[in-house]
Amino acid sequence: MNSSDKYKFVADINVGKLAKWLRVMGYDTLIFRGADDTGMLTLALAEERIILTRDTKFMERRAVKKGEVRAILIRGDELEAQVGDIISELKLPCAYEPFLICIECNELLVKREKPEVRERVPAYVYATQEEFMECPQCHRVYWKGTHWRQMGDRLAELRKDCYPDKPI
Repeated sequence: MNSSDKYKFVADINVGKLAKWLRVMGYDTLIFRGADDTGMLTLALAEERIILTRDTKFMERRAVKKGEVRAILIRGDELEAQVGDIISELKLPCAYEPFLICIECNELLVKREKPEVRERVPAYVYATQEEFMECPQCHRVYWKGTHWRQMGDRLAELRKDCYPDKPI
């Protein structure tokens, strides 16, 4: 089991950017768009997810205070500080598997052969790339272009405060 298998999150809409970056890092992260916090709490309990919120009042809920559900109060405004809050709270190890989950749908990506995506990617991408992944839900196609390297550089910066890898 890798570290991303151990942690599943549900983030309130106020930390949607953080949720997408957790997906990039390989963490199963749902974005709760409902207006009723009880729905987010119910989802977290049913699926054993850690709640990520900026709502200080949510942290006062009985289920959180009694430890029935784990919730992390996200204090920082910047992405780096928000990821730092999670790393610090959970003592996240440095090992995770990036680029396995669709950043839009939170579905595991599926490897696709080059001919399968020919009509769905730009000609230059098709000519220069060999590996492709697809979301089975939204059918978005991913490849390791310049955006991939830029995201990798950003991930390296985001994980600078993580904990040394340790057995889980």
